[in-house]
Amino acid sequence: MATRKLIVDGKEVEAEETLTLLQACEQAGAEIPRFCFHERLSVAGNCRMCLVEWVGAPKPQASCALQVKDIFPNKDGTPAKINTTSPYARKAREGVMEFLLINHPLDCPICDQGGECDLQDQAMGYGRAAFHRFNENKRAVEDKYMGPLVKTIMTRCIQCTRCVRFATEVAGVPDLGATGRGEDMEITTYLEKAFASELSGNVVDLCPVGALTSKPYAFNARPWELRKTESVDVMDAQGCNIRVDTRGPQVMRVLPRLNEEVNEEWISDKARHACDGLSRQRLDRPYIRVGGKLKPASWAEAFAAIAAKVKDTQPDRMAAIVGDLAAAEEIKALKDLMGALRVANIDCRQDGAKIKGGPRQSYLFNSTIAGVEAADAILLVGANPRWDAPVLNARIRKAWLASGVKVANIGPAVDLTYPAEQLGSDIAVLEQIASGGHAFAKTLSDAKRPMIVLGAGVLTRKDGAAILKLAAKIAGDTGMIGPAGTHAEGGWNGFNILHTAASRVAALDLGFLPGANGRDVAGIVEGAQKGEIDFIYLLGADEFDVAHLGRAYIVYQGSHGDAGAHHADVVLPGAAYTEKDGLYVNFEGRVQRARRATFPPGEAKEDWAILRALSEVLGVKLPYDDRATLVAAIEKDVTHFATLNDAPVHADTSAATWGGIGDSGALDHEPVTSAIADYYLTNAVARASETMAQCSREFVSGSSKMAAE
Repeated sequence: MATRKLIVDGKEVEAEETLTLLQACEQAGAEIPRFCFHERLSVAGNCRMCLVEWVGAPKPQASCALQVKDIFPNKDGTPAKINTTSPYARKAREGVMEFLLINHPLDCPICDQGGECDLQDQAMGYGRAAFHRFNENKRAVEDKYMGPLVKTIMTRCIQCTRCVRFATEVAGVPDLGATGRGEDMEITTYLEKAFASELSGNVVDLCPVGALTSKPYAFNARPWELRKTESVDVMDAQGCNIRVDTRGPQVMRVLPRLNEEVNEEWISDKARHACDGLSRQRLDRPYIRVGGKLKPASWAEAFAAIAAKVKDTQPDRMAAIVGDLAAAEEIKALKDLMGALRVANIDCRQDGAKIKGGPRQSYLFNSTIAGVEAADAILLVGANPRWDAPVLNARIRKAWLASGVKVANIGPAVDLTYPAEQLGSDIAVLEQIASGGHAFAKTLSDAKRPMIVLGAGVLTRKDGAAILKLAAKIAGDTGMIGPAGTHAEGGWNGFNILHTAASRVAALDLGFLPGANGRDVAGIVEGAQKGEIDFIYLLGADEFDVAHLGRAYIVYQGSHGDAGAHHADVVLPGAAYTEKDGLYVNFEGRVQRARRATFPPGEAKEDWAILRALSEVLGVKLPYDDRATLVAAIEKDVTHFATLNDAPVHADTSAATWGGIGDSGALDHEPVTSAIADYYLTNAVARASETMAQCSREFVSGSSKMAAE
C-alpha cells in the first residue's frame, strides 16, 4: 500500500494514500471534529466542521473530503504541513459552528439527545465563547413522518445527510432524501411514507443532533440516569453485541456495541425496540392449574405437583423441549435433569429443522459473518436474510457494493436490498445445480470463494435432510469445501446454515437432541395426541403448536405468558435474557456472554437455578450449586465453550467430514416458502411488545408494506 509523509501539528507521520486527511490526522493523535463524516458511509463533505490548515493553501481544507494522496509535498520536497490546532484552523471551525447554530433551536432542556449530543459537545469544544452575531429569526421546518420508531424534530436538522446515506448505502432502502436548496433544504421521506427498513433505528445513533430520536423512548430518561450493561441480543441468531440501559428494575433502551466481526455498529429494529416487551405479559410467580384455571401457588406447591406427576410416569412417556431464547446454562441443566430421569424424548428444534448434531461444520455459518465480504458468489436456499438476520443482510449488501458479488435465490421472490437472480421456488433447481445442469452451477464453480446459505425455509421441510445432503454435495463439487487444492485453500468454507433461534447452536453443541429411540418435536406432539406421551417439560418453548399436545401434563418454564403458559398445568416463572448471566452461541459458532442488566420480577428466578431446585425435589440432585460450577461442567462437556468471542476455525474440510450430513431421499416438489411470517412477532418478548405490534401493523399488514414479506 502506497504511503505519503505528512507533518501533522509538528509531528512527522506516514499515512496510507487511500486514507482521508481526517483519518491520517487522527492516526497522528489529533482530534478532528465532524458532523457529516462517518467511517462506514460515503464522504459528503457538507458540514465543514473538520477544517484544518494546510500550510501554503489559500483557504482552510475540509479534511474529510481530501485523501492523503491529494496532499502533495512542498516545492522543496519536504512533507506538507497540516495544522489542526492553529489559530487559523480554530477560527475557521468557530465560524462554521456559528453558522450551524444560526437556525438551531434552543431545545436542549427538552431534547432526547441532551447529554449525548455531538452538537452540544462540539459547540463547547470548538465554538465561540462570545454571543453569536446573527439576530435574524430562526427558520422552522415541519416534522416528517418516518414510522413508529423514528421521531423527527426537523427544525434541529443540520443537513449532515448521515441518515440519507445510511438508508441508501447500508439499509438499501432509498426512502430518505433531501428536497430544496440552501436554507430551504429539508430531509424527508418520499411521499410521507414510513422508513421501511429493519435497520431504521440506527439513524437515531447516527444523527449528530436531536433531529432524529427514538419515538418509543421519547421523554423517558436522561443518559446520566441509566446503568449500562454490555450484553448480547437474542432476537435472532446473529448474536449482535448490545448495551442494555436500565433505570431501577426497568430496561429503558437497547443500543448497539461495536464488534467488527459480528455486527459492526448496527443492530436490528427488533433488537433495539422489542425491549418494552420485557415488562409486559410477565410471569412473576408459579401457577398450578386447578379446575381448568391457573391459580397462584408457592414454589414448593408447584414442585410438589411436578414431582407427583413424574413419580407416576414412565421415562418413555416423558419429554422435554427447549425454546428459542434459552441460554446454554439452562439447556445443560435440563439435559442433565432429563438424563437423570432416563428421558430420551428431548429436542431443541421447535421448527422441525432436519439438522443433526454431527460435526459442527454441518450446522454452522462456516464462512463467518465477516467472511461474507470475501465471497464472490452466494446461493440462498430457503433463506431471507433481510428477515432472518437483518444485520447479516447489510453485510451481504456491503459485499455487493464493494465487489459486485453474484447472488442467486431459491425461494419466494423478495427485495433483499441488493440484486439477486431469482431461480424460482421449486427445489428441483437445486438438483439441477447439483448435477451441473444449471447456469448458476458454473458461476459457483468459477468463483474463488463461493457460498451456499441454507435457511429454515428448506431445513424445516419434510425433505429437509435430503436438501441438506444435496447442498453438501454442491459445496463439495464447487470447491466450497473439500481437500486442499480446491477453493478451500486458505481456510475457506462456504457451507452455511442460517439459524433464526438464539438458543439453537448452543443446544446442538450440548446434544439436546433425541436419545436412542427418542422422539423429536413432531414425534412428541404426535405421541401426546395419541396418549403415548403423558408429561412434557417446555423450557420457554412457544414456537410450535402447543395447543395440539392433547391431554399431556405440561410444565412451562419461561418469562412470558405466551402460548406455552396458556396451555400449561404448572407454570414456573423464569428470567428474560436481560435478567441473567448466560452463554449464547451465534450461528457462526461464536460463544458470547450476556450479562444481567436487571433482576427478574416478583418470585421469578434464573432458569438454571429453577431446574437445580426442582432436581432436588425429584430426587436426582444436579451437581452444581452456583453458575460457575455449571459453566465449568459445560466447558468440560464441550470444550469450545471455554473460548469466548472467537469464531471457530474448522481445519478439517475433508470429504469424510461431510459424508454423514443429511439423508438420501426423494425431494418434495412443494414450493419453497419463507420460514418467518412476520419479522416483528417471532418470539414471546417481541409478541409482548407494543412497539413491535405497531411495526407489524405498519410494515407487514399496513400501508408501508415491506418488500420482504
